[in-house]
Amino acid sequence: MREDLLHFVWMYRKYPINKLETNSGESIIVESTGVHNHLSGPDFFNAKVELNGQLWAGNIEIHVKSSDWYAHNHQEDSKYDNVVLHVVWDDDVSVFRKDGTQIPTLSLKQYISLELLETYQSLFDLRNYKFINCEKEFIDVDDFLRNNWLDRLFVERLEEKSVFINHLLESTNNDWEQVLFLMLLKTFGSKINKDVFIELGKTIDFSIIRKLHQKPLELESLLLGQARLLDDDQVIDSYYQLLKKEYSYLKHKYQLNQPYKTPEFFRLRPSNFPTIRLAQLSAIYSTNNNLFHLIIEKDEPNISKIFNLGTSEFWETHYNFGKTSKKSVKKISNSFLDLLMINTIIPLKFCYQRYQGKENNESLFKMMMSIKKEDNSIVDNFRKLHVSIKDAKESQSYIQLYDKYCVKDKCLDCAVGASLMNIKV
Repeated sequence: MREDLLHFVWMYRKYPINKLETNSGESIIVESTGVHNHLSGPDFFNAKVELNGQLWAGNIEIHVKSSDWYAHNHQEDSKYDNVVLHVVWDDDVSVFRKDGTQIPTLSLKQYISLELLETYQSLFDLRNYKFINCEKEFIDVDDFLRNNWLDRLFVERLEEKSVFINHLLESTNNDWEQVLFLMLLKTFGSKINKDVFIELGKTIDFSIIRKLHQKPLELESLLLGQARLLDDDQVIDSYYQLLKKEYSYLKHKYQLNQPYKTPEFFRLRPSNFPTIRLAQLSAIYSTNNNLFHLIIEKDEPNISKIFNLGTSEFWETHYNFGKTSKKSVKKISNSFLDLLMINTIIPLKFCYQRYQGKENNESLFKMMMSIKKEDNSIVDNFRKLHVSIKDAKESQSYIQLYDKYCVKDKCLDCAVGASLMNIKV
């Protein structure tokens, strides 16, 4: 038995509502199951339960065994003083509050139907699936229900990304331009170098970036220097020496401290080398002033024009210092621009709309639907279930579904899983 099934049974009243009794024989009428709490404290807040004709308002705690109350030390926690009913599967011990009063207990073992238990068990039978628990039934779920759930998952994913953005806002005194700079560094750093790039950005007062607008050489030397990519005294490239000299001046002028770590090149494609990504970012900032407001005011096609820039001439024949390569313009690719939109621009727009109290999720949906779907193993596996994934909004929703629900066996918190349970019960 799993506790999440007991939560599901309680919340959706999968029990005979007119025949409930506590284990001591008191009649129970559930007027309100309460609000499901996913944080610390009792499992359901503000429930209303009638015991032997007496109405009680308070909280509900749910456990597999009554003794879990003591295993979790709830008797010592004042958050649980207002629990009016203990809902369990197996009532193995009596439970008392801190003041010594006994908490009424409802054991669901005798009330849950065998059919419901069998349906639930089938979801978690590891022999039946290769990808997700409900892969055999997933495509049969009502399209309207699934699509509404995907919309909620997309917003949920934006909300999760907002947590990081809000932390940055707190640390920068709500400087949206600086937050955009840090978020761009995070995306330009990719999985390998995102943390190093963010730390790099935090070592630079954004006022310096503003001062170096329309000064591409100085800005490029600043970013590469702070990334410790100009520290090698053995490199003899004339451009390298020019950048190094310029950075030495900026470092002294602005009293800059370099981060401890340097970016990685290992296992990266040349187009993703930190030298190229920082050169591209410096080109963007040396060309555009007040970048955040430019982005906020524009839609996706016009945003693409802002980022449709190359690098300084040196990088057309180099991926790193000290070694020439075949000449190519190092513009930001369409696929990378899609990543910028998904991971930086749209989450920032979402946060800024909330900051202004002008939420417009439909406009964000529209922007995401104009972006190609992502290609990864999660999307591919859902497509093998005969699911149609048309755009980035849907691929982001399915990634959220898999990462936050399927992998964690949170089927009963998922609209699809709950629907399957309801269909079969």
